Amino acid sequence: MEEKTLYKTETREFRERWIEYIYELQGRICKALEDIDGKAFFIEDEWQREPGGKGGGGLTKVIAKGNVFEKGGVNTSVVFGDVTDTMRMQLKLDGHTWFACGLSLVIHPLNPYVPTVHANWRYFELYDETGSTTDRWFGGGSDLTPYYLFEEDAKHFHKTFKDVMNSFGPELYPKYKAWCDEYFTNTHRNNEMRGIGGVFYDHLKPADEEDAERLLKFQQANGDAFIYAYIPIVNKRKSIAYGDREIEWQEIRRGRYVEFNLIHDRGTLFGLKTNGRTESILMSLPPRARWEYNYQPRPESEEDKLLQACLKPREWAGDC
Repeated sequence: MEEKTLYKTETREFRERWIEYIYELQGRICKALEDIDGKAFFIEDEWQREPGGKGGGGLTKVIAKGNVFEKGGVNTSVVFGDVTDTMRMQLKLDGHTWFACGLSLVIHPLNPYVPTVHANWRYFELYDETGSTTDRWFGGGSDLTPYYLFEEDAKHFHKTFKDVMNSFGPELYPKYKAWCDEYFTNTHRNNEMRGIGGVFYDHLKPADEEDAERLLKFQQANGDAFIYAYIPIVNKRKSIAYGDREIEWQEIRRGRYVEFNLIHDRGTLFGLKTNGRTESILMSLPPRARWEYNYQPRPESEEDKLLQACLKPREWAGDC
């Protein structure tokens, strides 16, 4: 493949292991989601970057109109190119060429009692004019966006990632949970959080090859935890009866989701600024959303309970 010959760097073998992992993880996650839906299957769309955007491509997998999932995508990409002036100015990248490989997913369920979920795990490298690696880092995380709050679900989701991170250091979950709370916030909505958070981290740079191996294992452990964090919640909530009121509230909260992704999300902005594939980038948007002028839920209603949970961070995992 062109990707393997364009940049002959000392990290090529390391990259290949990461690429192999994300494709394998994509398959596992899609299978778990198909099994729980029972009707819809993922449609595959293998794509290559346009000539003007340099090289690479990816595999987009999309599910829609299922018993459980209204719309969702689990996408992998392996892309590379020149560092442009726009990237230097807006993304603060300092290098000659770049490489990025990752998996990104967003799942929008049909039933408003089932939460939307997002996850992303990525690896990035920068090179100088000779092709030597000048910088590299991991980033990622996963967060939950419910429409109705079940505290036991929030605790389960957070505890799953906390347990994984604790095996790499007890200081990591509190740090990356706080980072997630800060990042997934609609600052233009008086700092209203997008959901109930999860974990988020970026620019985890290895100090040496031993540290790179540790970060790779950390990234893989987080990716492996996703199915255990999300699928049990879907199983619990997918059969709850709902009506027009719940759908209206779901669409209003989805509107907030759209606002974050189009205004604040760095992954969306990176994809658009690097001439990424628009269909895959905007896959994260829900099929339906609503904007009601100055909408306020009835105080102490279930809708208000969810909104109050999104106004400031909470410690969901506690001392579990």
